[in-house]
Amino acid sequence: MLTVYGEGRGFRVVWLLEELGLAYRLRPVDLLAPDDDREFLAINPAGFIPALQDGETIMVESIAILEYLLARHDSGSLAVAPDDPAFAIYLQFLHLGEAGLAGPMNAVLVGRQLAPEAEREAHVTRWAFQTFESRLGLVTRRLADRPYLAGDRFTAADISVSYALLLGLRTGNYIPGPVERDYLARTTARPAYVRAMESCQATKAWAARSPGL
Repeated sequence: MLTVYGEGRGFRVVWLLEELGLAYRLRPVDLLAPDDDREFLAINPAGFIPALQDGETIMVESIAILEYLLARHDSGSLAVAPDDPAFAIYLQFLHLGEAGLAGPMNAVLVGRQLAPEAEREAHVTRWAFQTFESRLGLVTRRLADRPYLAGDRFTAADISVSYALLLGLRTGNYIPGPVERDYLARTTARPAYVRAMESCQATKAWAARSPGL
């Protein structure tokens, strides 16, 4: 049985597992106090979320976990094969969803909402938001004439990027334009996304309290 530790970016993993139809167990971890969870720290001593346990295999980093699950369990529907012309763009957006979007948005969230009042809107926070916006431009240009990032079909790259856009939206730090809003309407209407939200009750509750989708 696959075990996913923690929601947050673990939602990406749960969404993919639902798309793949794989059985899993979601083990909640307090996002604000993971260091107090001894069982979780035994799995991931670094204490960040998510972690995946697959038998004797333990992995962290949500995008690496997606690639692991796709390599082991996907028949090709949610990944793009190396000989496919869309392979490079698929990989680019699979990783951009974290490295270029969710990572900088995390810094914006901390800087604007969690830092002491005197430190909010510091230079590094503005830089993080500008980074997010510049990478977002790659997304909007790519989606201007196609429904999904790899082309006409939904892939794991869309899970990666959709999560990042929803993170910005639900924290109130980003307002999607028409292209992104239509895109998120498509990706979040998928049955696997709906099932993932039912599994991730903390994420569902957070989304219900947040603006937008």
